[in-house]
Amino acid sequence: MFYINYKEYSLKSLLIAICLVVFTSSVFSQASFAKLEKNRNNLAKGLYHELNRAKDTLLLKSNLEISQVYSLNSENEREIDMYLNSRDIKIPISNLSSGKHVVIVNQSPKKILFVIHVFGAGPLMAIDD
Repeated sequence: MFYINYKEYSLKSLLIAICLVVFTSSVFSQASFAKLEKNRNNLAKGLYHELNRAKDTLLLKSNLEISQVYSLNSENEREIDMYLNSRDIKIPISNLSSGKHVVIVNQSPKKILFVIHVFGAGPLMAIDD
């Protein structure tokens, strides 16, 4: 007589389903365009600095006015150089060259630094928040 252990059968099918989900999500997920290394200093906590979902725009928010934002790439060239007096800023980073960029945000009397790593030539799709 043929005997089927249902507990063992359901456990195997569950493990196979989990493996398929993990494999398909890793294969079809979009590669990251950029990565932000946040400034963890207590004096920098007043500055909200994040990337949007598409990782193609830098979002800056602060309760103090931001007077200047600039970036230095690995060859010490400025690719972002903005003079402004605002508290809410969106800066596109899709035009930045590949590599490491140090971003300096000037809030008198302090300067806050953080790093953006740009991978590849540009994002596949841009969706704003």
